Amino acid sequence: MDFSALFDNFGQLTATGFTQGAIYALVALGYTLVYGVLRLINFAHSEVFVTGTFAAILTLRLVGVGADEAVPSVAIVIAVILAAMVAAMAASGATALVVERIAYRPLRKRNAPPLVFLISAIGASIAISEAFGVFYSRDNVPVGNLIEPSTQFELFGASITNQMILVVVAAFGVMILLDTIINRTRLGRGIRAVAMDPDAAALMGVNKDRVIAWTFVLGGLMAGVAAVLYNLQFGVTKFNAGFLLGLKAFTAAVLGGIGNLRGALLGGLLLGLVENWGQAVIGSQWRDVIAFVFLILVLMFRPTGLLGESLGRARA
Repeated sequence: MDFSALFDNFGQLTATGFTQGAIYALVALGYTLVYGVLRLINFAHSEVFVTGTFAAILTLRLVGVGADEAVPSVAIVIAVILAAMVAAMAASGATALVVERIAYRPLRKRNAPPLVFLISAIGASIAISEAFGVFYSRDNVPVGNLIEPSTQFELFGASITNQMILVVVAAFGVMILLDTIINRTRLGRGIRAVAMDPDAAALMGVNKDRVIAWTFVLGGLMAGVAAVLYNLQFGVTKFNAGFLLGLKAFTAAVLGGIGNLRGALLGGLLLGLVENWGQAVIGSQWRDVIAFVFLILVLMFRPTGLLGESLGRARA
């Protein structure tokens, strides 16, 4: 163990972990939304995320941003990122809706046991992932030279780049927007009502099927934003890029208290930080082990997660 590496680079490791944790948190929101309403895990959500990464890259290619192109001007970069984000959100939201219609709704109408939903979601996940592998590529797909990383300022010895600022600001902005939607809008009241008591909500005139569909779509939109930020941060995607990231996002959701939006945020940030701190001490090859061991340790003492509040009881 090399604790000196942690102490010497603590600021930079924290900044990097915070940035990665923000991406985990965005993807975790999709898991926690669906679980909060249906008490089911949507294991196809990782492929909803992957769909967004490829939709964003396709958009970049259509507007002329390739892996070998020069970095465009600031105005063009902003316009291209916005276009890529709209495309990724639309693709991920549509994919999430299709998953709900095909893999979930027919089973709900037949009152299928939870295990069947799990198998259906895993089947949808593998089908989507393999479809990208067959029709696109099984190799790494570069995003393109969209942003040239440059240090904007230093904070506690950490170099804060323009990419880090963009990822964190965008992630937090979208998460605040989602929290406002859930707690301040009519749709949000419907989601919380169905999460609390679906039968009572139906008696009060809430359309359960519509609310559940919108829940999947909202999770998909968050995954679309995460997809663009992931592309910017890592510069590459792959047909199975969502597998490990999806597991970590699910870990973040459980860590914070699955079914709790703010818990997903807390869990994602903590997971990103612990990963980066831990790999500095015992080596980068242990990075993924650290994430899941940390989850086990937390759940041993806090089985409901750090916040442990369901979506149905959430308040602004």
